[in-house]
Amino acid sequence: MPYVAVKGGEQAIENAEALLQSRRRGDPAIPELSLDQIEQQLNLAVERVMCEGSLYDRELAALAIKQSWGDLVEAIFLLRAYRTTLPRFYYSQPLDTSKMQIQRRISAIFKDVPGGQRLGTTFDYIHRLLDFKLIAEGQIPEAPEAEAITETVLRVIDTLDREGLMQAEEGHGSRGAGEQGEQVNNDSPLSPSSQPFDLTRQPLTFPAGRDARLQNLARADEGFLLSLAYSTQRGYGRNHPFAGEIRMGEVEVVICPEELGFEIAIADITVTEVQMVNQFKGSKELPAQFTRGYGLTFGYNERKAMSMALVDRAMRAEELGETIQGPAQNVEFVLSHSDNVEAQGFVQHLKLPHYIDFQAELNVVRKIRSRENRE
Repeated sequence: MPYVAVKGGEQAIENAEALLQSRRRGDPAIPELSLDQIEQQLNLAVERVMCEGSLYDRELAALAIKQSWGDLVEAIFLLRAYRTTLPRFYYSQPLDTSKMQIQRRISAIFKDVPGGQRLGTTFDYIHRLLDFKLIAEGQIPEAPEAEAITETVLRVIDTLDREGLMQAEEGHGSRGAGEQGEQVNNDSPLSPSSQPFDLTRQPLTFPAGRDARLQNLARADEGFLLSLAYSTQRGYGRNHPFAGEIRMGEVEVVICPEELGFEIAIADITVTEVQMVNQFKGSKELPAQFTRGYGLTFGYNERKAMSMALVDRAMRAEELGETIQGPAQNVEFVLSHSDNVEAQGFVQHLKLPHYIDFQAELNVVRKIRSRENRE
Protein backbone atom coordinates (compact mmCIF):
# COMPACT_ATOMS: atom_id res chain seq x y z
CA MET A 1 0.00 0.00 0.00
CA PRO A 2 1.30 3.50 -0.74
CA TYR A 3 1.49 5.57 2.43
CA VAL A 4 2.33 9.25 2.68
CA ALA A 5 4.89 10.62 5.13
CA VAL A 6 3.28 13.67 6.68
CA LYS A 7 5.67 16.58 7.29
CA GLY A 8 5.18 19.69 9.33
CA GLY A 9 3.17 18.02 12.08
CA GLU A 10 5.99 17.32 14.53
CA GLN A 11 4.76 19.86 17.08
CA ALA A 12 1.22 18.52 16.84
CA ILE A 13 2.48 14.99 17.48
CA GLU A 14 4.48 16.14 20.51
CA ASN A 15 1.43 17.95 21.83
CA ALA A 16 -0.71 14.84 21.35
CA GLU A 17 1.83 12.75 23.30
CA ALA A 18 1.94 15.30 26.12
CA LEU A 19 -1.85 15.36 26.24
CA LEU A 20 -1.93 11.56 26.42
CA GLN A 21 0.49 11.53 29.34
CA SER A 22 -1.55 14.17 31.16
CA ARG A 23 -4.87 12.38 30.61
CA ARG A 24 -3.29 9.08 31.63
CA ARG A 25 -2.12 10.58 34.91
CA GLY A 26 -5.53 12.06 35.66
CA ASP A 27 -6.22 14.54 38.42
CA PRO A 28 -2.87 15.28 40.11
CA ALA A 29 -4.72 15.78 43.40
CA ILE A 30 -5.45 12.04 43.45
CA PRO A 31 -2.55 9.73 44.41
CA GLU A 32 -0.88 8.07 41.44
CA LEU A 33 -1.68 4.42 40.83
CA SER A 34 1.33 2.29 41.72
CA LEU A 35 2.47 -0.86 39.93
CA ASP A 36 1.98 -2.81 43.17
CA GLN A 37 -1.65 -1.71 43.30
CA ILE A 38 -2.24 -2.78 39.70
CA GLU A 39 -0.47 -6.10 40.22
CA GLN A 40 -2.30 -6.94 43.45
CA GLN A 41 -5.75 -5.51 42.83
CA LEU A 42 -6.14 -5.89 39.05
CA ASN A 43 -4.82 -9.42 39.07
CA LEU A 44 -6.96 -10.81 36.26
CA ALA A 45 -6.00 -7.97 33.94
CA VAL A 46 -2.32 -8.54 34.70
CA GLU A 47 -2.60 -12.25 34.02
CA ARG A 48 -4.44 -11.76 30.74
CA VAL A 49 -1.73 -9.36 29.56
CA MET A 50 0.99 -11.85 30.54
CA CYS A 51 -0.79 -14.67 28.73
CA GLU A 52 -1.49 -12.90 25.44
CA GLY A 53 1.77 -10.96 25.66
CA SER A 54 3.66 -14.27 25.97
CA LEU A 55 5.80 -13.04 28.84
CA TYR A 56 5.39 -14.14 32.45
CA ASP A 57 6.40 -11.04 34.38
CA ARG A 58 3.82 -9.51 36.67
CA GLU A 59 5.63 -6.21 37.19
CA LEU A 60 6.13 -5.59 33.47
CA ALA A 61 2.50 -6.51 32.77
CA ALA A 62 1.38 -4.01 35.42
CA LEU A 63 3.63 -1.37 33.87
CA ALA A 64 2.14 -2.05 30.43
CA ILE A 65 -1.39 -1.66 31.81
CA LYS A 66 -0.46 1.64 33.45
CA GLN A 67 1.30 2.93 30.34
CA SER A 68 -1.57 1.92 28.05
CA TRP A 69 -4.17 3.86 30.08
CA GLY A 70 -5.87 0.59 30.98
CA ASP A 71 -6.25 -0.56 27.36
CA LEU A 72 -5.40 -4.26 27.70
CA VAL A 73 -4.91 -4.86 23.97
CA GLU A 74 -2.41 -1.98 23.86
CA ALA A 75 -0.75 -3.36 27.00
CA ILE A 76 -0.41 -6.76 25.32
CA PHE A 77 1.17 -5.05 22.33
CA LEU A 78 3.70 -3.28 24.59
CA LEU A 79 4.62 -6.46 26.44
CA ARG A 80 4.90 -8.52 23.25
CA ALA A 81 7.14 -5.86 21.70
CA TYR A 82 9.40 -5.81 24.75
CA ARG A 83 9.57 -9.58 24.73
CA THR A 84 11.16 -9.56 21.29
CA THR A 85 14.17 -7.67 22.70
CA LEU A 86 14.99 -10.37 25.26
CA PRO A 87 17.59 -13.10 24.68
CA ARG A 88 16.51 -16.73 24.99
CA PHE A 89 18.95 -18.80 27.00
CA TYR A 90 17.03 -22.06 27.46
CA TYR A 91 13.87 -23.94 26.62
CA SER A 92 12.02 -25.26 29.64
CA GLN A 93 11.05 -28.88 30.03
CA PRO A 94 7.32 -29.68 29.51
CA LEU A 95 5.29 -28.47 32.48
CA ASP A 96 4.06 -31.34 34.64
CA THR A 97 0.62 -30.11 35.62
CA SER A 98 -0.15 -33.40 37.39
CA LYS A 99 2.10 -32.05 40.18
CA MET A 100 0.33 -28.69 40.33
CA GLN A 101 -0.05 -27.07 43.75
CA ILE A 102 -3.79 -26.74 43.27
CA GLN A 103 -5.69 -23.60 44.27
CA ARG A 104 -8.85 -24.39 42.31
CA ARG A 105 -9.99 -27.65 40.76
CA ILE A 106 -13.46 -28.63 39.60
CA SER A 107 -15.06 -31.21 37.35
CA ALA A 108 -18.51 -31.01 35.81
CA ILE A 109 -18.68 -34.68 34.80
CA PHE A 110 -18.22 -36.43 38.17
CA LYS A 111 -19.42 -35.25 41.54
CA ASP A 112 -16.91 -37.28 43.53
CA VAL A 113 -13.41 -37.22 42.08
CA PRO A 114 -10.08 -38.34 43.56
CA GLY A 115 -8.71 -35.37 45.48
CA GLY A 116 -12.14 -33.75 45.73
CA GLN A 117 -13.63 -30.65 44.21
CA ARG A 118 -11.94 -27.40 45.26
CA LEU A 119 -13.89 -24.26 44.44
CA GLY A 120 -11.12 -21.79 45.21
CA THR A 121 -11.46 -18.21 43.97
CA THR A 122 -14.36 -17.78 41.53
CA PHE A 123 -17.19 -15.48 40.49
CA ASP A 124 -19.39 -18.51 39.74
CA TYR A 125 -21.43 -18.56 42.93
CA ILE A 126 -21.81 -14.88 43.80
CA HIS A 127 -24.61 -12.45 42.94
CA ARG A 128 -23.83 -10.29 39.93
CA LEU A 129 -24.82 -7.12 41.76
CA LEU A 130 -22.78 -3.99 42.34
CA ASP A 131 -21.16 -4.10 45.77
CA PHE A 132 -21.32 -0.54 47.03
CA LYS A 133 -19.29 -1.51 50.08
CA LEU A 134 -16.25 -1.43 47.80
CA ILE A 135 -16.62 2.34 47.61
CA ALA A 136 -15.62 2.54 51.26
CA GLU A 137 -11.89 2.68 51.77
CA GLY A 138 -9.77 0.65 54.15
CA GLN A 139 -11.86 -2.51 54.25
CA ILE A 140 -9.71 -5.63 54.12
CA PRO A 141 -11.84 -8.79 53.95
CA GLU A 142 -10.57 -11.90 55.68
CA ALA A 143 -10.10 -14.96 53.50
CA PRO A 144 -10.76 -18.47 54.85
CA GLU A 145 -7.68 -20.63 55.12
CA ALA A 146 -7.26 -24.29 54.23
CA GLU A 147 -4.38 -26.71 54.09
CA ALA A 148 -2.56 -26.71 50.79
CA ILE A 149 -2.80 -29.79 48.60
CA THR A 150 0.76 -31.04 48.34
CA GLU A 151 0.22 -34.54 46.99
CA THR A 152 -0.24 -35.33 43.31
CA VAL A 153 -3.91 -35.14 42.34
CA LEU A 154 -4.86 -37.45 39.48
CA ARG A 155 -6.70 -35.95 36.57
CA VAL A 156 -10.39 -36.65 36.19
CA ILE A 157 -9.79 -37.64 32.56
CA ASP A 158 -7.61 -40.51 33.78
CA THR A 159 -10.78 -42.27 34.98
CA LEU A 160 -12.07 -42.40 31.41
CA ASP A 161 -8.61 -43.32 30.13
CA ARG A 162 -8.51 -46.43 32.31
CA GLU A 163 -11.80 -47.62 30.79
CA GLY A 164 -10.52 -46.99 27.29
CA LEU A 165 -13.28 -44.45 26.70
CA MET A 166 -11.00 -41.49 25.96
CA GLN A 167 -9.31 -41.21 22.59
CA ALA A 168 -5.59 -41.85 22.89
CA GLU A 169 -3.42 -39.03 21.63
CA GLU A 170 0.02 -39.51 20.14
CA GLY A 171 3.08 -38.08 21.73
CA HIS A 172 2.14 -38.43 25.39
CA GLY A 173 3.49 -41.82 26.35
CA SER A 174 3.30 -42.35 30.09
CA ARG A 175 3.08 -38.60 30.81
CA GLY A 176 -0.68 -38.63 30.56
CA ALA A 177 -2.88 -36.24 28.66
CA GLY A 178 -3.14 -32.62 29.57
CA GLU A 179 0.42 -31.84 30.55
CA GLN A 180 2.32 -29.23 28.62
CA GLY A 181 3.45 -32.25 26.66
CA GLU A 182 -0.05 -32.04 25.18
CA GLN A 183 1.38 -29.55 22.75
CA VAL A 184 2.91 -32.19 20.51
CA ASN A 185 2.18 -32.14 16.81
CA ASN A 186 -0.39 -34.93 16.90
CA ASP A 187 -1.68 -34.64 13.38
CA SER A 188 1.36 -33.59 11.38
CA PRO A 189 4.09 -35.66 9.70
CA LEU A 190 6.36 -34.97 12.67
CA SER A 191 7.01 -37.90 14.96
CA PRO A 192 6.14 -37.55 18.66
CA SER A 193 9.85 -37.31 19.45
CA SER A 194 10.36 -34.32 17.16
CA GLN A 195 10.79 -30.84 18.57
CA PRO A 196 7.50 -28.97 18.93
CA PHE A 197 6.74 -26.06 16.66
CA ASP A 198 7.94 -22.67 17.97
CA LEU A 199 5.51 -19.96 16.91
CA THR A 200 7.85 -17.22 18.17
CA ARG A 201 10.63 -18.28 15.78
CA GLN A 202 8.87 -20.01 12.90
CA PRO A 203 6.26 -18.51 10.56
CA LEU A 204 2.81 -20.04 10.78
CA THR A 205 2.09 -22.21 7.75
CA PHE A 206 -0.85 -24.37 6.70
CA PRO A 207 -1.74 -27.09 7.29
CA ALA A 208 -0.80 -26.36 10.91
CA GLY A 209 -0.15 -29.14 13.40
CA ARG A 210 -1.86 -29.20 16.75
CA ASP A 211 1.22 -27.92 18.58
CA ALA A 212 1.24 -24.78 16.40
CA ARG A 213 -2.52 -24.38 16.81
CA LEU A 214 -2.35 -24.58 20.60
CA GLN A 215 0.47 -22.05 20.74
CA ASN A 216 -1.54 -19.70 18.56
CA LEU A 217 -4.61 -20.09 20.75
CA ALA A 218 -2.62 -19.45 23.92
CA ARG A 219 -1.62 -16.02 22.53
CA ALA A 220 -4.99 -15.35 20.90
CA ASP A 221 -7.40 -12.61 21.89
CA GLU A 222 -9.72 -13.80 24.64
CA GLY A 223 -12.80 -12.08 23.20
CA PHE A 224 -12.24 -13.60 19.78
CA LEU A 225 -11.86 -17.10 21.22
CA LEU A 226 -14.87 -16.62 23.49
CA SER A 227 -17.07 -15.72 20.52
CA LEU A 228 -15.84 -18.69 18.50
CA ALA A 229 -16.32 -21.03 21.45
CA TYR A 230 -19.86 -19.72 21.91
CA SER A 231 -20.57 -20.24 18.20
CA THR A 232 -19.64 -23.93 18.46
CA GLN A 233 -22.14 -24.39 21.29
CA ARG A 234 -24.89 -22.70 19.28
CA GLY A 235 -24.57 -25.19 16.43
CA TYR A 236 -21.78 -23.84 14.24
CA GLY A 237 -19.67 -26.91 14.79
CA ARG A 238 -21.88 -29.35 16.73
CA ASN A 239 -19.66 -29.02 19.77
CA HIS A 240 -21.42 -30.36 22.87
CA PRO A 241 -18.72 -30.23 25.52
CA PHE A 242 -18.44 -31.12 29.18
CA ALA A 243 -15.88 -29.59 31.49
CA GLY A 244 -13.90 -32.69 32.30
CA GLU A 245 -11.55 -30.80 34.58
CA ILE A 246 -10.54 -27.22 35.26
CA ARG A 247 -7.54 -26.72 37.50
CA MET A 248 -5.53 -23.68 38.50
CA GLY A 249 -2.44 -23.47 40.64
CA GLU A 250 1.33 -23.29 40.83
CA VAL A 251 3.58 -25.42 38.62
CA GLU A 252 7.33 -25.72 38.59
CA VAL A 253 9.34 -24.53 35.59
CA VAL A 254 12.37 -26.73 34.97
CA ILE A 255 15.30 -26.32 32.59
CA CYS A 256 18.13 -28.69 31.75
CA PRO A 257 21.27 -26.69 30.86
CA GLU A 258 23.62 -28.64 28.61
CA GLU A 259 26.59 -27.41 30.61
CA LEU A 260 25.15 -28.96 33.78
CA GLY A 261 23.58 -32.10 32.37
CA PHE A 262 20.76 -32.24 34.92
CA GLU A 263 17.45 -30.50 35.54
CA ILE A 264 17.03 -27.51 37.82
CA ALA A 265 13.87 -25.67 38.85
CA ILE A 266 13.98 -21.95 38.12
CA ALA A 267 10.49 -20.69 39.01
CA ASP A 268 6.96 -21.47 40.11
CA ILE A 269 4.27 -19.94 37.91
CA THR A 270 0.49 -19.88 38.05
CA VAL A 271 -1.33 -21.59 35.19
CA THR A 272 -4.88 -22.59 34.34
CA GLU A 273 -5.46 -25.92 32.61
CA VAL A 274 -8.76 -27.04 31.06
CA GLN A 275 -9.72 -30.35 29.50
CA MET A 276 -13.06 -30.45 27.74
CA VAL A 277 -14.70 -33.79 26.99
CA ASN A 278 -16.70 -34.25 23.80
CA GLN A 279 -18.67 -37.24 22.60
CA PHE A 280 -17.46 -38.80 19.36
CA LYS A 281 -19.78 -41.27 17.66
CA GLY A 282 -16.92 -43.03 15.95
CA SER A 283 -16.02 -43.79 12.37
CA LYS A 284 -14.92 -46.73 10.26
CA GLU A 285 -11.49 -46.53 11.87
CA LEU A 286 -12.39 -45.41 15.41
CA PRO A 287 -14.95 -46.76 17.90
CA ALA A 288 -17.39 -44.52 19.78
CA GLN A 289 -15.46 -42.71 22.51
CA PHE A 290 -14.76 -39.34 24.03
CA THR A 291 -12.35 -36.81 22.56
CA ARG A 292 -10.81 -33.85 24.28
CA GLY A 293 -10.14 -30.19 23.74
CA TYR A 294 -7.23 -28.68 25.62
CA GLY A 295 -6.45 -25.24 27.01
CA LEU A 296 -3.48 -23.97 29.02
CA THR A 297 -2.83 -20.34 29.92
CA PHE A 298 -0.62 -18.25 32.16
CA GLY A 299 -2.26 -17.14 35.40
CA TYR A 300 -5.86 -17.48 36.54
CA ASN A 301 -7.40 -17.19 33.10
CA GLU A 302 -10.28 -19.63 33.22
CA ARG A 303 -12.59 -18.16 30.58
CA LYS A 304 -9.73 -17.95 28.09
CA ALA A 305 -8.56 -21.52 28.83
CA MET A 306 -12.11 -22.87 28.44
CA SER A 307 -12.57 -21.03 25.14
CA MET A 308 -9.20 -22.29 23.98
CA ALA A 309 -10.19 -25.89 24.75
CA LEU A 310 -13.50 -25.57 22.87
CA VAL A 311 -11.84 -24.07 19.79
CA ASP A 312 -9.01 -26.62 19.93
CA ARG A 313 -11.58 -29.41 19.75
CA ALA A 314 -13.53 -27.66 16.98
CA MET A 315 -10.38 -27.40 14.84
CA ARG A 316 -9.90 -31.16 15.07
CA ALA A 317 -12.97 -31.71 12.87
CA GLU A 318 -11.06 -32.69 9.74
CA GLU A 319 -8.78 -35.01 11.71
CA LEU A 320 -11.83 -36.80 13.12
CA GLY A 321 -13.71 -36.95 9.83
CA GLU A 322 -16.40 -34.49 10.90
CA THR A 323 -18.21 -32.11 8.58
CA ILE A 324 -16.87 -28.56 8.79
CA GLN A 325 -19.91 -26.39 9.44
CA GLY A 326 -18.67 -23.33 11.28
CA PRO A 327 -15.84 -20.80 11.35
CA ALA A 328 -14.37 -22.26 14.57
CA GLN A 329 -13.62 -25.47 12.64
CA ASN A 330 -11.78 -23.61 9.88
CA VAL A 331 -8.16 -23.77 11.04
CA GLU A 332 -6.82 -21.14 8.66
CA PHE A 333 -9.61 -18.69 9.50
CA VAL A 334 -9.13 -19.07 13.26
CA LEU A 335 -5.34 -18.91 13.33
CA SER A 336 -5.08 -16.07 10.84
CA HIS A 337 -7.44 -13.77 12.72
CA SER A 338 -6.98 -14.60 16.41
CA ASP A 339 -3.96 -12.47 17.31
CA ASN A 340 -5.08 -9.11 18.73
CA VAL A 341 -1.65 -7.53 18.19
CA GLU A 342 -1.87 -8.17 14.45
CA ALA A 343 -5.60 -7.42 14.29
CA GLN A 344 -5.48 -4.10 16.11
CA GLY A 345 -2.46 -3.02 14.10
CA PHE A 346 -4.11 -3.71 10.77
CA VAL A 347 -7.41 -2.10 11.77
CA GLN A 348 -5.80 0.97 13.32
CA HIS A 349 -3.44 1.53 10.41
CA LEU A 350 -6.50 2.92 8.63
CA LYS A 351 -5.96 6.08 10.70
CA LEU A 352 -2.68 6.73 8.86
CA PRO A 353 -2.71 8.96 5.76
CA HIS A 354 -4.02 7.14 2.69
CA TYR A 355 -4.20 10.18 0.45
CA ILE A 356 -2.81 8.50 -2.67
CA ASP A 357 -5.07 5.45 -2.27
CA PHE A 358 -8.17 7.56 -1.87
CA GLN A 359 -7.31 9.91 -4.71
CA ALA A 360 -6.94 6.91 -7.02
CA GLU A 361 -10.33 5.55 -5.97
CA LEU A 362 -11.89 8.99 -6.19
CA ASN A 363 -10.67 9.35 -9.78
CA VAL A 364 -12.10 5.93 -10.66
CA VAL A 365 -15.52 6.81 -9.24
CA ARG A 366 -15.54 10.16 -11.02
CA LYS A 367 -14.70 8.51 -14.36
CA ILE A 368 -17.47 5.95 -13.90
CA ARG A 369 -19.99 8.65 -13.01
CA SER A 370 -18.86 10.75 -16.00
CA ARG A 371 -19.22 7.81 -18.38
CA GLU A 372 -22.69 6.98 -17.03
CA ASN A 373 -23.82 10.59 -17.46
CA ARG A 374 -22.66 10.62 -21.09
CA GLU A 375 -24.58 7.45 -21.79
